[in-house]
Amino acid sequence: MYEPRIDLESVVAIDTHVHIEADACGHGALPSELTEAMDAYFKRTGERPGLDAVADYYRGLSMAAVVFTVDARTAMKTMPNSSEEIAQGAARNNDVLIPFGSVDPWRGPAAIEDARRLHGDFGVRGFKFHPSVQDFLPSDPQFDPLFTVLEELGVPCVFHTGQTGIGAGMPGGYGIRLSLSNPMHLDDLAARHPGLKIIMAHPSVPWQDEAIAIATHKSNTWIDLSGWSPKYFEPKLVRAARTYLQDKVLFGSDYPAITPERWMRDYRDLQMPDGATRKILRDNAVALLGLD
Repeated sequence: MYEPRIDLESVVAIDTHVHIEADACGHGALPSELTEAMDAYFKRTGERPGLDAVADYYRGLSMAAVVFTVDARTAMKTMPNSSEEIAQGAARNNDVLIPFGSVDPWRGPAAIEDARRLHGDFGVRGFKFHPSVQDFLPSDPQFDPLFTVLEELGVPCVFHTGQTGIGAGMPGGYGIRLSLSNPMHLDDLAARHPGLKIIMAHPSVPWQDEAIAIATHKSNTWIDLSGWSPKYFEPKLVRAARTYLQDKVLFGSDYPAITPERWMRDYRDLQMPDGATRKILRDNAVALLGLD
């Protein structure tokens, strides 16, 4: 079972958004044609790094990383790579890796059972959802039993918001609906589940105003800055992160789509205050993930 052993004095940052896209046998989370299109969108080449390679990479950067997959078996009609394997890999690299699980909301009671087991038996510290890829509306009351359990467990849940590179450039976007990742659906969820810790992943293009409003209004919501180079952040997001939302914003890269080195290089150009930077890069994640 996973137990963190992260030396917080030596870690310079915690990357809260890192995908493990394939298991030890090379089985991926998404259909192969969708993965190939995503590689073209992000201009990626080469193999997808496994858990131990990701751990070595972040160890070399003096960073820790939250790692996960996406369980979209109902919508994508393919089994995901294993959350259990991710948790086990994080356990043997618990000086740098922090495991999140993923469950398919459409599986109902089975998803709840999986969530309890991943948390209780494997020690995952949170859960990852992608409404557009999983093809579900987070605010739909039919999913309340699952989110009630996650609220009771006290673990954070990260939700993809805004545009996605998955399906980009394909006919019909592979049937993936961007509207499901409008962060306003998470406002409804946060209102009904005030104890549920909700992370709105990515600058929520084209709904940045909505995400900022939600993070300002609901104390149980946060924003991670993954998926976009900081040089493309909207000025209103930068202004909020450096001032009134500096306690509610988290560093995330979206590795391997974007490397933390590139993210950090472009972030430095924003010339953020040192106090806000310490919170964004490390301290906010330490508090939210219970690492202190």
